[in-house]
Amino acid sequence: MFTYQEALDYILGTPNPGSVYERNVINTLLKELGDPQKGMKYVHIAGTNGKGSTSAFMASILRCAGYRTGLYTSPYIQRFNERIQVNGEQIPDEAIAEITTEIAAATERVQAQGYRRPTIFELITALGFVWFKRSRCEIVVLEVGMGGRLDATNSIDESEVAAIVNIGFDHMEFLGDTLPLIAGEKAGIIKQGGNVVLYAQSEEVENVIKKACADKNASLRISDSSLALIKSYDLDGIVFDFGPYKDLHISLLGSYQVRNACTSVTITEALREKGWNISDKALYEGLKKAHWPGRLELLQREPVVIVDGAHNPQGVEALMEAMSLLFPEKKLNIVIAVLADKDYASSIEIAKPHAKKFYTVSPPSYRALSSEQLADEIHHHSSVPVDAFDSIPAALRSALAESKNDDVICIFGSLYQVGEIRTYFGRSSF
Repeated sequence: MFTYQEALDYILGTPNPGSVYERNVINTLLKELGDPQKGMKYVHIAGTNGKGSTSAFMASILRCAGYRTGLYTSPYIQRFNERIQVNGEQIPDEAIAEITTEIAAATERVQAQGYRRPTIFELITALGFVWFKRSRCEIVVLEVGMGGRLDATNSIDESEVAAIVNIGFDHMEFLGDTLPLIAGEKAGIIKQGGNVVLYAQSEEVENVIKKACADKNASLRISDSSLALIKSYDLDGIVFDFGPYKDLHISLLGSYQVRNACTSVTITEALREKGWNISDKALYEGLKKAHWPGRLELLQREPVVIVDGAHNPQGVEALMEAMSLLFPEKKLNIVIAVLADKDYASSIEIAKPHAKKFYTVSPPSYRALSSEQLADEIHHHSSVPVDAFDSIPAALRSALAESKNDDVICIFGSLYQVGEIRTYFGRSSF
């Protein structure tokens, strides 16, 4: 049997064919493992931005309602085990070792049938399904990896609710280069006769989802967060009203989290209609207790240090909007690291008016844009001062040394560096 480290090496050391967008291999692998995904209940969540936070809200609400709840998300921030949780507990190291040993044997049988080796994401998805089945989860909150239609998580036969949150431009080489095309891929998680919750967005996106629901005879609820009324917003969280729900409190920062929370309320209402027993008390408590590291997370107060995983223009725009509301009239010391395959030029353009100074870093990924290249890009399009650093600790030391107690340091660009940043500030994994 594998040790824990051998299991991680087996999964994460998988030769990388790039992102693969088809389901033949995951379906064959799951069949070899006894189809663990069958017979479980799911809330399946797709979208470009906000699906992780919405998943965290929903898992928290369902736990507070007394259900044994699985949560599957990506990527991890500090420890691999974060990706697979049951009732807030990460999958144990021993379970990863044991199940990965079984998956490795099943993979050999898959390849003997002439299929390619499963990707990292397919292996982890299989691991999650096996653990959720063995843990006797009553319901699993399942976050889509990429797209929806051909994502490994879409190997499930049905869901209690399929939710589609904010749709924007990402993974365009696989999903398409227009919002309707991307929305069509996300709509692939809608099942025949299913229940769908859609975060309210542009008419062209909504029309695609409405047509998909009509084609599959699925019911559709649209969650319109423009009806939410924010009552207070500070570093301790946000209090807001949404429809009949007064004084909902979330601890996650960022006005966009109100949108994700409202979507979670609408998902909860859809689940209630299906017979799930979720009281208002569980709803309120679940929203308040939800924790999602590395997403507009406050790490220090003097000077304020906030880290966020924003990695595309839509995410950066939401982050800057949140920072402007929290710190009106303040310019930010921005620590930024980006992947070369993201639209970093647009992200810089959005952040530029808010910046006092940029500190660039290379994230720990083979897809990284070097700190020097990023600094050059900023320098060519802006008069904002910029320094390049070889490591995250070096950039943080410099930013902290140059910041007064009433300054604000904002760190973003890639979720890949968030774990190292949280460790630097003494935060543990979840």
